[in-house]
Amino acid sequence: MHFPNSQSFTSAPAMHLSQLPGHVHSAHLGKTRPRSQKPTNSTSGCYSIEDCLRPGRKLNRGSGLRYSNSKDWSFVVRSSSTLSVDEVVESDGKAGGKTGYDAIVIGSGIGGLVAATQLAVKGAKVLVLEKYVIPGGSSGYYERNGYTFDVGSSVMFGFSDKGNLNLITQALAAVGCEMQVIPDPTTVHYHLPDNLSVRVHREYSEFISELTAKFPHEKKGILKFFGECWKVFNALNSLELKSLEEPIYLFGQFFQKPLECLTLAYYLPQNAGDIARKYIQDPQLLSFIDAECFIVSTVKALQTPMINASMVMCDRHYGGINYPVGGVGGIAKSLAKGLVEQGSQILYKANVTGIILDQGKAVGVRLSDKRKFFAKTIISNATRWDTFGKLLKEEDLPKEEENFQKVYVKAPSFLSIHMGVKSDVLPPDTDCHHFVLEDDWTRLEEPYGSIFLSIPTILDPSLCPEGRHILHIFTTSSIEDWEGLSRKDYEAKKELVADEIISRLENKLFPGLKSSIVFKEVGTPKTHRRYLAREQGTYGPLPRRTPKGLLGMPFNTTAIGGLYCVGDSCFPGQGVIAVSFSGVMCAHRVAADIGLEKKSPVLDVALLRLLGWFRTLA
Repeated sequence: MHFPNSQSFTSAPAMHLSQLPGHVHSAHLGKTRPRSQKPTNSTSGCYSIEDCLRPGRKLNRGSGLRYSNSKDWSFVVRSSSTLSVDEVVESDGKAGGKTGYDAIVIGSGIGGLVAATQLAVKGAKVLVLEKYVIPGGSSGYYERNGYTFDVGSSVMFGFSDKGNLNLITQALAAVGCEMQVIPDPTTVHYHLPDNLSVRVHREYSEFISELTAKFPHEKKGILKFFGECWKVFNALNSLELKSLEEPIYLFGQFFQKPLECLTLAYYLPQNAGDIARKYIQDPQLLSFIDAECFIVSTVKALQTPMINASMVMCDRHYGGINYPVGGVGGIAKSLAKGLVEQGSQILYKANVTGIILDQGKAVGVRLSDKRKFFAKTIISNATRWDTFGKLLKEEDLPKEEENFQKVYVKAPSFLSIHMGVKSDVLPPDTDCHHFVLEDDWTRLEEPYGSIFLSIPTILDPSLCPEGRHILHIFTTSSIEDWEGLSRKDYEAKKELVADEIISRLENKLFPGLKSSIVFKEVGTPKTHRRYLAREQGTYGPLPRRTPKGLLGMPFNTTAIGGLYCVGDSCFPGQGVIAVSFSGVMCAHRVAADIGLEKKSPVLDVALLRLLGWFRTLA
């Protein structure tokens, strides 16, 4: 899903990162309904699988992760441990200088952490510099009054036990860390105009049965469209995922699996909306597919690359959506722990303000307190706008980045509402994730038009006090809506807009919702910009016009030697699984460039030129 992936942001002045505690609760895998017993906290913050197994259930030590036979969908993954930030940090970043790093990673979002850990396990010495006091970027957490909130979306892809697209599972395993997860039986429950209600069940057959029951006259078209999605997914899922900018790997994959590679090449320039319209005519069903794509990319199907749509629309059934016990923030903390155990470092309160160039090559970074760190390569987990608009001087903007900014604009940011509510306001069969667009399909892409809601305590009740639930609400919002206001007017507008959003949910889903609220905090695009250091609070690029699939998306290399980008403004785009893929690709390309992987300089030049030419076609 494209919606923010979870992090520690806040609305000023209500939330302050300096107050964030550095631990994640251990958890107990009890029944999701009714509420389970509150877990026993571990002093080390470690997840112990034995604490999660019910009496009589045995753990298969040979498999890192497996489904249990429990009828409440609990899913068990053996975990090494998730230490607190204080236990993970080797240094608070007071030192600086030429320390011989192979790579410096700016920012500890999931993309940056995956790149860093993948490099570390290959033998590289990596330094991650994080502006705040916890890792995670858009995949962190914060705690208030006994609640553990995911900062972003609680919909987690890439966390299964099979295939090649379970990139979070693979990233954790690479550094010896695994987490317990709880399968979500329903990816999302849509509440759409004309009283159209559709549940995307974990089981593909159940989802297709429900959708074709709503649109029986389009059954053939539905099967053909999603059949093409599976064709793309299966091709991608069959390949070993590494850098598409590294020719030895690329040619090796082609010779091993030519049909799969040709399939992906065929769909690379295509969009999901064009494929859907080949088989489907019903305008309401096409609008539903627009909504499906919107939660992937914040644009409709005609602007969503087919590869991106297929990854999400199929992985939710193949590997499923699996929620990490204790909250999404545990992913980044586990990766940070694993990074340090591999002999690399992550420094907090380390605000990078500039990239240092020497004869046109990136060689180091400068921090806000004037410290400098140097390395063979620099990897920016910031957006491309922040990387080339703030961390580099304007005169250093390469032609390729000028072209990128002509093709893509900044995606909108979000208004987010984190709430604690009395649990009895939710019906007992409430799903974890909801997408609400009540009356008018044309409002789908408008600011505040559609609402995405996560209730992670449906799956993991340990995240909040007894008798309570967490509601995490997102809706798109532009930063221009919040500029030029006095503090008083800003706070008043937050309350007014939040009240309107909550009223809509109360009218559509949960009568009595307002009176059940016991805790509430509101974040705006300014919040996202301030705490996530994202230009205008954006969550990635949007095409200015109908794109040619993913052809226009830049990869990890840049026109500046030694400088790489990773994250949601790189191929393949937004979402947890996409930025994880970006991290894997980046690490492979960097490893080749610093001598840790095989490399062919002649083929490199030819391939990079070819990819650059492809981007001009977009």
